[in-house]
Amino acid sequence: MSKMDFGGVREEVMTRDEFPLKKAQEILKDEVVAVLGYGVQGPGQALNMRDNGVNVIIGQRKGSDSWDKALADGWVEGKTLFELEEATEKGTIVMYLLSDAGQKMLWEKIKPHLTAGKALYFSHGFSIVYKDQTGVIPPKDIDVILVAPKGPGGKVRELFKAGRGVNSSYAIFQNVTGRALDRALAMGIAVGSGFL
Repeated sequence: MSKMDFGGVREEVMTRDEFPLKKAQEILKDEVVAVLGYGVQGPGQALNMRDNGVNVIIGQRKGSDSWDKALADGWVEGKTLFELEEATEKGTIVMYLLSDAGQKMLWEKIKPHLTAGKALYFSHGFSIVYKDQTGVIPPKDIDVILVAPKGPGGKVRELFKAGRGVNSSYAIFQNVTGRALDRALAMGIAVGSGFL
């Protein structure tokens, strides 16, 4: 890992030179990444992963504006676009990118499909930090990771298409499989982070 100075604070940083896309693709080759939510972060992260050769599916409420947006972006109903619960069932890494309210509201429908060995991915920690209030308490037999791009999904996509990337923070909340760190770093690179 490299060291970078952020306003006088030195932090350890993982760059794309140290963790190249090829390594991320190798780690993710047997994963099915289910992106739940296609609002603020979902499109940018999902499209970047698709362009990076990751096996990505979308979970969204059928008939919603976001469902229609996903169709317009080339996701195919029944092949790469599913209802939320079905996508969660199919995914091995489940990106929980719904709004805070949506995460709380749909948790009890999603949770039964988070079976042993899967990974639950967040792009912000609200639901986990305030789990006593949100009720979003992950099963004990899954990895729980976070990759938080420092910009809205549109900017994540824009910088990716320009050959650059946003800075992203990452964290591990639960490491059951022993692969949580590798999964988090690989996902960070795959979604288009310039460095983590």
